[in-house]
Amino acid sequence: MINKIIFILILALFIAGVIFFLKNQRKNIKEWLLYAVTEAEKNLGSKTGELKLRQVYSEFIALFPIISKIVSFDSFSNLVDLALFEMRVLIEENHKLKKYVEGEKNV
Repeated sequence: MINKIIFILILALFIAGVIFFLKNQRKNIKEWLLYAVTEAEKNLGSKTGELKLRQVYSEFIALFPIISKIVSFDSFSNLVDLALFEMRVLIEENHKLKKYVEGEKNV
């Protein structure tokens, strides 16, 4: 009986630790995704959506190996779409960012 209680406590602590880890990583991932999609847009330009997605996904796997095993590619793709939306809003609001991403000639 005591072994079962200890096992349940250890399991509960493990689950709590995983939840705590994921919540802390959420902000880091969101900020990193915004950076990654901005760099992909700058380096690869428009009309290369699938290529940019694959590049960002490869970087995600390298930087967040544990979380990449939990998050499906479809879910990741949706997160990228949200980051792209945020990037576009920021580009419209920030002339310097627009200049950085699109280059001098397009501003």
